[in-house]
Amino acid sequence: MSQKLWTKVEEYVDGLLIPTDAVLEAARKASEDAGLPTIAVTPSQGRLLHIMTKMQGARRILELGTLGGYSTIWMARALPADGRLVTLEFAAKHFEVARENIARAGLSERVDQRLGPALDTLPKLEAEGAGPFDFVFIDADKENCAPYFEWAVRLSRPGTVIMVDNVIRDGEVANAETTDSLVAGIRRFNEAVAAEPRVTATTVQTVGSKGYDGFTLIRVND
Repeated sequence: MSQKLWTKVEEYVDGLLIPTDAVLEAARKASEDAGLPTIAVTPSQGRLLHIMTKMQGARRILELGTLGGYSTIWMARALPADGRLVTLEFAAKHFEVARENIARAGLSERVDQRLGPALDTLPKLEAEGAGPFDFVFIDADKENCAPYFEWAVRLSRPGTVIMVDNVIRDGEVANAETTDSLVAGIRRFNEAVAAEPRVTATTVQTVGSKGYDGFTLIRVND
């Protein structure tokens, strides 16, 4: 099987199941035009986030890694009118592009953007009493994935769902001798999840237009 085939199948399925959306397409184009990295979730992954937050009945969502706000829009649209999504972003340029995309989507009042290193912002959220969150999406720098996970659990409640993206890294995650700092970060995250008795987790491998990767799905135990 090949990347070409994975992409063809993804385009076929997306064409059937995901209607054209001018707001989301504008957000993706604005991000590309601004020179942001082309690492946002795909439409099918965005729809998955939307469905999962709906299934969870989420009223409070925490996102680590806003980028251009594409995934933010998918999740914020799943919230009830009085719901709230807090999204954390380190890069000022990404923050501003996302701000414009979120405003264009009519979601500014539902989304609370925070600029700065997540490991500085997370303790502030705790101090503010921002949690507990019903759904947490972690799609930020992989080197700090383990402490992000630990904070996600800390800001959760029994039944909270945590989703962590890009955890397979073209299969390199299975290489114990890796010298890749991103992969090493994911391996530390995996070890943290395995050692945490308060959660139940699984990892799903995926293929598509973004290649071979996967996500980890975690539920905080009752």
